[in-house]
Amino acid sequence: MTTNIDELETQLFAQLESANDEQALEDLRVNALGKKGSVSELLKGLGGMSPEQRQEFGPKVNGLKTKLNDLINAKKNNLQEAALEARLLSERIDVTLPATPRRAGSIHPIMQVFEEVSTIFADMGFAVKEGPDIEDDFHNFTALNFPEKHPARDMHDTFFMQPSEDGTRKLLRTHTSPVQIRTMTSEKPPIRIVAPGRTYRCDFDQTHTPMFHQIEGLVIEEGVHMGHLKGVLMEFLARFFEVEEAAVRFRPHHFPFTEPSAEVDVRCDRSGKELKIGTGNDWLEILGCGMVHPNVLRACGIDPDVYQGFAFGLGIDRLAMLKYGIPDLRNMFESDVRWLEHFGFEAFFAPSITSGLSR
Repeated sequence: MTTNIDELETQLFAQLESANDEQALEDLRVNALGKKGSVSELLKGLGGMSPEQRQEFGPKVNGLKTKLNDLINAKKNNLQEAALEARLLSERIDVTLPATPRRAGSIHPIMQVFEEVSTIFADMGFAVKEGPDIEDDFHNFTALNFPEKHPARDMHDTFFMQPSEDGTRKLLRTHTSPVQIRTMTSEKPPIRIVAPGRTYRCDFDQTHTPMFHQIEGLVIEEGVHMGHLKGVLMEFLARFFEVEEAAVRFRPHHFPFTEPSAEVDVRCDRSGKELKIGTGNDWLEILGCGMVHPNVLRACGIDPDVYQGFAFGLGIDRLAMLKYGIPDLRNMFESDVRWLEHFGFEAFFAPSITSGLSR
């Protein structure tokens, strides 16, 4: 029996020496030390031996079992350490290499469109003007020829502040037209400006929000007429939507501050999945415009018998939706970084909506 143990030990150690991976070690452990393993079978024979034989045979078998188990565990640890070392060598990072560039931020589509629109009009000779978000009745309504009982003055359209001691109330401007009034009352013609900024109205759905963005244009000069207005708008739309020519049509409309007034539609194609500007047989309303009403000129101290003018207004948010395929206006104001990473623009410099050609 002792000879059998010695032969089995030699055989098992030879198998241990040739085991070069963890699976081979596990197979050896099961074949030798498992319930039906070769070492376990030797232990089962102890019951049929005499006490003297068990005293000699038992320690040798148990010694072989302990020694083999320790050697298997030791070799398994060595194989694991060697595999880890190889993996660390193959996956190590060269710390001398430059770091992977990270996106520091994005320009919001609205700010991008502000920049694009301001630059286009600056190329045409328009200056960029700004004004306060909180306005008074004169600049927001009265000077713009809004009648006293006009619906736009109602609470359901306008955000009014609490009345002051004299009974007057400030309001959040409903358009950027007050900037035109402030310019006409502080400067003399000729005037050629655009006024970008935030505006506020009581409205909220897929295409309207309580706060939105507009850019309005104003030209006051001698001899200005509707032909000039049409030419400016066609040139702007063609450049903004990056088409050779923007076919437009003017539909009669009514605005208190212009006469005649018109809404402008641009030719488009809705037949496919994407809206295409400048081609097709469909029309899309894009902006409102008209010749400045004589009452507005008089309110600002400008003689309407000498000077003519035209004005127009565009929704920046809607322009962004049309040009960049944004389906829901409300997403622009939800502060979702994932949305901004998708629709945002790389920031090469800090944008300014009043930069014009200074960039």
